Amino acid sequence: MACRKAARSAGIAKSVHPHLLRHAFATHLLEAGVNLRTIQILLGHANLETTARYLQVADVNVRGTTSPLESLDSLRLLPPK
Repeated sequence: MACRKAARSAGIAKSVHPHLLRHAFATHLLEAGVNLRTIQILLGHANLETTARYLQVADVNVRGTTSPLESLDSLRLLPPK
């Protein structure tokens, strides 16, 4: 198995399988801001729910998401016409 051999050569002690690489690829795309629908197409999933289950979102990304409500303070109200 090429993945296991490459992992050993790289000094990775954990078990590495092609599916793990696929999962990591999808997760890195998501963290880079790639649209979930685009990731679905790249992975060849027929159902978007399959893609959503496949991905793990880093906690940092979730906590770093700005709510649209947070931007209300910075909006200036325009005078009525």
